[in-house]
Amino acid sequence: MKKLFIAEKPSVATEFAKALKVPTERKNGYLEGDDIIVTWCVGHLVTMSYPEKYDERLKRWSLDTLPFLPKEFKYEIIDGVKNQFTIVSNLLNREDVDTIYICTDSGREGEYIYRLVDMMANVQGKTRKRVWIDSQTEDEILRGIREAKDWSEYNNLSAAAFLRAKEDYLMGINFSRILTLKYSRNVASFLKLDRAVLSVGRVMTCVVGMVVNREREIRNFVKTPFFKVLGKFENQGLSIDGEWKVNEKSKYFNSPMLYKDNGFREKIYAEELISHIEKIADENNREAVVLSNDKKKETKNPPLLFNLAEIQNECSKRFKISPDETLKIIQELYEKKLVTYPRTDARVLSTAVAKEIDKNIKGLCKFLALANFANNVLEKGEYKNISKTKYVNDSQITDHYAIIPTGFGNMNSLSKLSLSVYELICRRFLSIFYPPAIYQKFAIRFGIGDEIFIANTKVCVERGFLDILSPVKTEGEDDETGDNQNPEYIKMISSLRKGSKLMINSLSIKEGETVPPKRYSSGSIILAMENAGQLIEDEELRSQIKGSGIGTSATRADILKKLFSIKYLALNKKTQIITPTLFGEIVYEVVNCSISQLLNPELTASWEKGLTMVSNGDITSEEYMTKLERFVGIRCLNVKKLNNQYSLNAVFEEVSKEYKGMKG
Repeated sequence: MKKLFIAEKPSVATEFAKALKVPTERKNGYLEGDDIIVTWCVGHLVTMSYPEKYDERLKRWSLDTLPFLPKEFKYEIIDGVKNQFTIVSNLLNREDVDTIYICTDSGREGEYIYRLVDMMANVQGKTRKRVWIDSQTEDEILRGIREAKDWSEYNNLSAAAFLRAKEDYLMGINFSRILTLKYSRNVASFLKLDRAVLSVGRVMTCVVGMVVNREREIRNFVKTPFFKVLGKFENQGLSIDGEWKVNEKSKYFNSPMLYKDNGFREKIYAEELISHIEKIADENNREAVVLSNDKKKETKNPPLLFNLAEIQNECSKRFKISPDETLKIIQELYEKKLVTYPRTDARVLSTAVAKEIDKNIKGLCKFLALANFANNVLEKGEYKNISKTKYVNDSQITDHYAIIPTGFGNMNSLSKLSLSVYELICRRFLSIFYPPAIYQKFAIRFGIGDEIFIANTKVCVERGFLDILSPVKTEGEDDETGDNQNPEYIKMISSLRKGSKLMINSLSIKEGETVPPKRYSSGSIILAMENAGQLIEDEELRSQIKGSGIGTSATRADILKKLFSIKYLALNKKTQIITPTLFGEIVYEVVNCSISQLLNPELTASWEKGLTMVSNGDITSEEYMTKLERFVGIRCLNVKKLNNQYSLNAVFEEVSKEYKGMKG
């Protein structure tokens, strides 16, 4: 009897065949040896059928046939891959095959790909084992085969995968059809198009909402000018910059002209303050007195490891590439056995992999750019205690641990960009074995009469992990080493005590204005999707936020790509900044007046959380499906009752003003 191994792609199947070290002969669509067969899907082989396959009359879109909520879903073989499906189906059902090893990608979507094939091939009476791996190295493949579990242990994951597809199908089919039937005439007429199909979906519509809402925040933002008073002070031939701040004894305490507590709304008051301070300074030999010098030590630990969202954000900032391009590069690195599985939400390692992490470090000793760092980690043995740190946490891992390097082979074929992304992953990985960066912070208060200036300075006294991360700073990024690193300056500022006197060199006005929120970039929106619509800038805080995001690490890049292709959103390829199009804003308005819940990130994330609960066995598929059908059914019935098409035209007119008459 033979064992059949089925992978998701031909390239992965080849790696499995190599790892098994059994001579095989290449056949049409599979490899065969004495006791093994290795075959592959080509991504999805099976898909959900359109409504007309249920009933020919459903081909014509009509309000009368909505909501469409089939009790039994139909599936069909995808036209372009029927030959490979036939090959795979025949192999699955061969009499001399007794055990099937499922080697599709280790995640919800990979599970779905195989389960659909198994269902359509009507496989009976075979043992199925699930291979779950984190990289495509030979050791990992053999471990996955050795420890393969019965496929029934993944039934909950499979159930969640089927539900996700049904959810996207039901929301997409019903909501796209009903909104198109109800509002397409308005939209097409306004945009001067022959026709307009309104595509909406559980995740994509929510993302459009996030981008449109941010754009409107920016449009409605009113800039507030402010004027700060700065002082330049001198000590031992070195200068210190300070900023005026109001205090209870100040002439301007509780003044209505203050902007916050460190500036003025009008320049005239800043000028008046300077005249007032100059007068006091002249009376006091132009000396300022140190009122206090608060010293504080600050420790900054290396950041957590990359998950897919984090590295997509980093590559968007650093290399100005889209999340889709980043995923393609990391997928290439994965298939060349250079990194672990890319589609992961985790930013930590598992306890099991932490025990053997020295293998990954040793592999980097051959990478010339990082060999010194890797050797240093091995010599000092810092990796031995990694399991006791925040970088190892089994409870924060669902399917896969963080993206880390697995080897140093196959590098010659990498493009310059792919090599840069690989180096980024390697540097982040090695940095967790380095000590924290240590800063000394100084908060100095100078008094000139009753007026106070503050000088905040931060200097890096021990670079720690910055030695490995700082060479790859993002363009425009703040220097993480702190302010003035001149040893004489650090010595001088450390020596200041209460009562110390400094010379007042000059006083000046710094003019500024409040700034609107930033537009999303292709990277920052991926992070915002991961955090259910919140763009959390602080990396430590991000790591603590638990909960489901919008979409999954495997789907977010594709969703963005679709929104660009259907021209709901626009991407500036040079800056990776995202803006809505007029068409996108009009679709937003249509959804907002009909099924506004689709624009709510928290609600959209709650659906994803529900799928996770199905995966974990916390709720049943039936419970989830009942909720889903009710949601879709009620919204469709509500839209049918609406009679707001005419009033939308005025809204469209208002929106179009922002696009200076350019339609589309």
